[in-house]
Amino acid sequence: MTEMYRRRRDVFCEGLARLGWRLRVPDATFYVWLRAPDGYTSAAAVARLLEEANVVTTPGNGFGATGEGYVRAALTVGEARIAEAVDRIGKIAW
Repeated sequence: MTEMYRRRRDVFCEGLARLGWRLRVPDATFYVWLRAPDGYTSAAAVARLLEEANVVTTPGNGFGATGEGYVRAALTVGEARIAEAVDRIGKIAW
C-alpha cells in the first residue's frame, strides 16, 4: 500500500508542480496540502476546482484558522484518475 500511495502522490504532486502550484510533497500520508492561488480563499479555490474541473477537494480552513489559504486533496483514487484531475486543473485560468 505504501508504494501505491507513493505513486499516486508523485503523479499528483509532480503534475501540479509543473502547473505552478505551490505544495510540499508529503512523506507519509494520502493527503496533499496545496497553497490556494494568490487572491483566493480556501473556500473560493475549492469552489473553482469543483465547478470548473470537477475535482473534489477540501478547504483548509475547515481544519482550523491556520488552514486558511490552503486546499487539501486526498489521493483516494487510482493514478489514471489523479492524472486526469491534474489535466482538468491545468485548464483553469487562475
